Amino acid sequence: MASESIQIRLATRDDADTIVEFNRAMALETENRRLDLPTLRQGIRAILESPGYGSYIVAELPEDRSRKPVGQLMMTYEWSDWRNGVFWWIQSVYVAPERRGRGVFRAMYEHILAQAKTDPKVCGIRLYAEQNNHEAQTVYQRVGLVPAGYVVYEQDFVLSKRIDWAHKADR
Repeated sequence: MASESIQIRLATRDDADTIVEFNRAMALETENRRLDLPTLRQGIRAILESPGYGSYIVAELPEDRSRKPVGQLMMTYEWSDWRNGVFWWIQSVYVAPERRGRGVFRAMYEHILAQAKTDPKVCGIRLYAEQNNHEAQTVYQRVGLVPAGYVVYEQDFVLSKRIDWAHKADR
């Protein structure tokens, strides 16, 4: 499948159910996490209704009459004082399993890259991948992304609590 036949568009509220399902599947597949669906749905609605937080794009195949997205990508923003510009962070990347290896991610990435290069406020694109998701890392390197040399640290106030509770229940 040539990436030219893949159409990319900004996600709308009508895409929320698909995005919820894609994020649920991605978390389970890549991190073996079961997300709280009401929280996930609220989080997706928040970004779809508040462009300052970021945005989702979705990929569609023109020959698919259902027009159901086959891939998604979320972008959020990080100010860089060192560069006096904004990094666009790619997050929540998901391509339906039956569509992988056909250029869907590449089409979404090239779409974002083209937009970023025309905006003088954008200083770069970043993404992070789960450390054991070697397949995704290979795909990202194929489109020209390189490891940044940073290690991400966090103190998660939401998911870490659920994981702690789940581990206590297993004891």
